[in-house]
Amino acid sequence: MERSKPSSAPAAVEGLTHRLAGAPISWGVCEVPGWGFQLAPDRVLAELAGLGLSALERGPQGFLPDDTGTRGALLARHGLRLVASFVPAVLHERSRREAELEAVEEAARVLGEGGGEVLVLAAATGRDGYEAGGPLSEDEWRALFVGLEASARIAERHGLALAVHPHYGTVIEDGGQVGRLLEGSGVDLCLDVGHLAVAGADALEVARRAEGRIRHVHLKDVDASVAERVRAREMGYHEAVRAGLYRPLGEGASRIRETVALLEASGYHGWYVLEQDVVLSAEPEAGAGPVLDVERSLAFLRSLGA
Repeated sequence: MERSKPSSAPAAVEGLTHRLAGAPISWGVCEVPGWGFQLAPDRVLAELAGLGLSALERGPQGFLPDDTGTRGALLARHGLRLVASFVPAVLHERSRREAELEAVEEAARVLGEGGGEVLVLAAATGRDGYEAGGPLSEDEWRALFVGLEASARIAERHGLALAVHPHYGTVIEDGGQVGRLLEGSGVDLCLDVGHLAVAGADALEVARRAEGRIRHVHLKDVDASVAERVRAREMGYHEAVRAGLYRPLGEGASRIRETVALLEASGYHGWYVLEQDVVLSAEPEAGAGPVLDVERSLAFLRSLGA
């Protein structure tokens, strides 16, 4: 179906349709134990494709089949391609590095065989969930940098790029930690507008500081009042997501329009992944549930000329 573009749409954000992807977490599919009701892959993929998206991230291990042929057939049935995979790994603890890198290797193998492009790595704390991060010692920073560079080499062996994901509840979540990462390593970033906002960072400032090193982008909007309660430790992360921490694009406090325009003007050519983390208590009726919020987010992006 033809989509008209408003004449007032900024030129810097036109033509993004072919670089938009979806993520299973927007349908409540998450790697955290006990996160919530987990929808079946067929429903998620059918709804994602039904919105006009042609690409997605892999989601947590077990959501899509690891077998290349089985997974490829499932994706082909829905007209979708795999572009990236989110992988949490504990790399600041030397005693765990070998086992964690083995898991990174396996994730890279599966993604590479599936024709993916970007291994999105979060520097996990080692605890289940994303309730709070924590400061690292100097020795832990050094260990983390070694682990990240090893992960970059793993990704390269499988024909992938590595993008480190600043993420609330990990050891790299706020602006200061992102700055330390940029100064102490040569790895590229996954710019997640929402997670940076929850941690109190300005995504525009991070994007300017990391110009030329942003390899992947997650778009999510944030309810500022709920985010403030999370930062103040008045509300846990999981509770906040259940309470509507993330909003459809254009309905929260994140400066999505300005961030996309800045990225496009600076020459970013990678994927934009729509992510509104949600927690489901039960399976929604057909045509209801998370798909409606993703649809609203797409409508907002199209209003920008995407």
